Amino acid sequence: MGFFTEMFARPRPQDHHRYRAALALLNAMSNADRADIGVKPADFPRIAREMSMR
Repeated sequence: MGFFTEMFARPRPQDHHRYRAALALLNAMSNADRADIGVKPADFPRIAREMSMR
C-alpha cells in the first residue's frame, strides 16, 4: 500500500533529472552496500527525493 501512496499521492519532484539519477544510484548498489548503510528498497523513493533536493 505504501508503494501506491508514493507513486500516486506525491507530486513528482521538480528536478526529475536529479531524482532519476539518485534513484539509479540507489538501484545500482549491491545488497552488501545496502545492508551496510541500512537502506531497504522500499525507502528508495523517499531517499532519492531527499538526495535530489540537496
